[in-house]
Formats: sequence, structure tokens, C-alpha cells
Amino acid sequence: MMRINIPRSTKLAAGSFICATLAFLNQPTPMAKAAGDQIVIGLVTKTEVNPYFVKLRQAATAEAEKQGAKLIARFGKFDGDNEGQVAAVEDLISAGVKGILITPNNSTGMLGIIKKARDKGVLVIALDTATDPANAVDATLATDNFEAGVLQGQYARKALGDKQAKLAMLDGTPGGTVDTQRHDGFLKGFGIAEGDPAIVGKQNTHGAQDEGQTAMENLLTAHPDINVVYTINEPAAEGAYAAIKARGKLKDIVLTSIDGGRLGVQYVQQGKIAATVMQFPKIMASKGVDYVVEYVKSGQKPSGFINTGASLITDKPFSGLESKDTKWGLENCWGLNTLAAGKDRLLAVIGRP
Repeated sequence: MMRINIPRSTKLAAGSFICATLAFLNQPTPMAKAAGDQIVIGLVTKTEVNPYFVKLRQAATAEAEKQGAKLIARFGKFDGDNEGQVAAVEDLISAGVKGILITPNNSTGMLGIIKKARDKGVLVIALDTATDPANAVDATLATDNFEAGVLQGQYARKALGDKQAKLAMLDGTPGGTVDTQRHDGFLKGFGIAEGDPAIVGKQNTHGAQDEGQTAMENLLTAHPDINVVYTINEPAAEGAYAAIKARGKLKDIVLTSIDGGRLGVQYVQQGKIAATVMQFPKIMASKGVDYVVEYVKSGQKPSGFINTGASLITDKPFSGLESKDTKWGLENCWGLNTLAAGKDRLLAVIGRP
């Protein structure tokens, strides 16, 4: 066998290269380290395209970026899609999130998967919609929906004046605490109890514009003397307005709502809705992200119900009932203007972030 003599300087250089290479391979790359240290937060909303949940997602994403965290957003396929939300939480647990912010479609249907997340050390905060029982989550960030309903009912009663009420109620989705609280709060504010003969009809709309329009059409057919309408949210109110307009009854019916989105406030400004009650999803989402970050850093958890506020919006105020006008409403509302909303819908369709 022929022996090859390699210069000592070459051997030393080769050995140094191998040692340096092995040392490099044994060290985590800066990218891997950053990814491992980054706080990952999950957000699960009821649906994807409802402007209210779009604002929650945008606000949570912006706050996560500000905090150096990463947000993973998931959602139900439709209002009431409990199974889709359960699957979304399962995915987030597998992804290793440190906290989950959720607007549950069903206040009791999420209890099992929420317990699973919390048992694994994940901080779970309900946004907008409470669980039942409320202590199934670590904390709830939401509007006091009962009090928001009271404001809506008080305004509707004053706007109706001395007329005998013929009330139609366009509810949301059965089983949701928001739906129950707003409905019950409205009745209290209006000054009647469940089962009162003033309530001439009720239908569920799942908070959707098309279902709101259909429900209103059906109720007007059965009860053409309806003169005041409760709606669970502004998309349902938009549908109800279309049905009322088609029947030529705009001057005969007081239409009220809750949400405080840009379109809803514009409807109040235009006289299509008499009043709406504004809530503040940006506060819910931003505070939720902040609480998760604080939990990861210090172990400190929020607890109980944290009220994020509500304001009655109308350009036809009544004495003794505090309200803000639509100018203030447009300056403080959530949602997009018409052009931006069209762009947002287009991006959702073509699948761009």
C-alpha cells in the first residue's frame, strides 16, 4: 500500500475546520432559538368574516406583534359551529400555544376542550362571550351584555313614546350567553317580562343579515302591526331594515341594535337604525394578548369578569338616558369603511393574509 505524506500544516488546518464545524452544528441557530423563545397565542372566533371578529383578529394580531409574540387565528365555519371550534382548540394545544383567546359559539359546548387546555397549563380567556359556568375559563373579557341590552331596551321604550308596543325580537343563536343576556337585558330596559303580550313574535337569526331579513319578513307577514324591533346585532338589523323598507314601514317601526361597528353607526347616522349600543372588541383582544404575555413572563393570571364597556349611540337622544352621537361613534367604532371592507373581503376570498 502506497503511503501519502500530508504536510503537518495541512493536517492542523483540516483538524481546526472539523472542530469548528462540529461546534457550529452543536449550537442552536439564532432562528431556532428565536422561534423557541417566542410566545405563541391562539385566537378562536365564532366565524371568520363577521366584521366584529375581523376586528378582534386584527387587534390581537397587532398587539401580538407589538409584544414580540405570534398569533395563530382559527374560527368556526358558521355561527354555532361548536365542533369546528373544538377542533381549532385541539390544533392550538398541539401547536404549543401558551394562551388561548376564544369567543365560544356555545357557552357549554366548549367546556371539555377548555379544561383539557387548562390542564396542560394553557391560559384560557373568553372574549365577548362567557362560558357557562363562567369559571370554566381563567377570565372573561367582554361587554356587560345584559347592561348593553338594558340600554337598548330603554332607548326603544322612549323612542316608541306612548304607543302600545308590538314588539318583534330577532334573536341570535340558542345556547349562547351573549344572546340570552342581550335578550333579557332588553326586556328589562323596555320594562316588560318574558311572555308579555307586547312580544308578538320571536325568531332566531344567528346574527346573520340574510336570516335577519327572512325573519323580519316572516314576522311582518304574521304581525303587520309591529312597531318596535329588537335585533341581536347589526348584521341582523341590516337584514331587518331591508325587510321593513320593502314593506314601506320605515316610519312605523323603531329599529334598535347592539355592536357599534362602522356600518351600524352609519346606519344610525342615516336614520336607518334609531340607536345601537357600541362595544369595544379592540380592548378585549389587546388586553387578552397582554394577559397571556404577562402570564408567560410572571405566572400571574387574570381572573373573573373584566368589563370592557358599552356606549349608546344615537343622534336622537332622550333626557335621562346617557348617549353619544354618531360623530363620536364614527371616531371610536370598530370595523372598516366601505372601501376597506371590500378589500378585506376580496383578500379573504383569494386567500391572502
